[in-house]
Amino acid sequence: MRAVSPAARHARHFPARCRGHLVRTVRNPIINHVTAVNSSLFDRVRIRPSTAEAAAESDALACDHPGCGLLASYRAPKGRQREGQYFHFCLTHVQEYNKGYNYFAGMKDDEVSAYQKDAITGHRPTWTLGVNARGEPLRAEPELNDPFGVFERLRGARPHAAKAEPPKRHVGRLAAKALETLGLDAAADKDAIRARYKALVKRLHPDANGGDRSREDKLREIINAYNTLKSTGLA
Repeated sequence: MRAVSPAARHARHFPARCRGHLVRTVRNPIINHVTAVNSSLFDRVRIRPSTAEAAAESDALACDHPGCGLLASYRAPKGRQREGQYFHFCLTHVQEYNKGYNYFAGMKDDEVSAYQKDAITGHRPTWTLGVNARGEPLRAEPELNDPFGVFERLRGARPHAAKAEPPKRHVGRLAAKALETLGLDAAADKDAIRARYKALVKRLHPDANGGDRSREDKLREIINAYNTLKSTGLA
């Protein structure tokens, strides 16, 4: 049995006229064969131009400027209320057109201002926050989570959300015990502490109780508690 070289085996798959030439595989749903690039078959292949290319070839327009027959390679907008429509000019005449172009020509100042204001929202309809497009106030749905009461506030009602409580002041253990002795909590300020102290002293002092000294121990606790608060800067 004769040995066949790889080159010989490769050559069997190509026609003799294709050997030594660049080849291209042409795939077809029905056939699959190898054809040389310089084959006459490729001269018969025609690709249908796209719609844009066909329009560009057929619409080789002349310049729209009166008396100009040059090729119109540039587009220029026709102006307000004719959006999407264009003139076709050569380079010289499109430059002239652009120098004198004014989109707001014929409009009054208030009309220009109104147009510029509407342009901020893309000329889309807008309405006030808290109402719908018909001008009706928005109502919070029962299942709507509205922790800040935004919709209720817009309706003029009292928000459901409770007012945020001020942060509690952190006090030490001795100061907390002194406040408890005076019957106050950590939120009490200096004025409240001073007022409570005076009221308790006046109530427990022997002079206010007909010389009765049975409450002197309690009075001493009140005085010590107040002094503790003064030493910590709370009173």
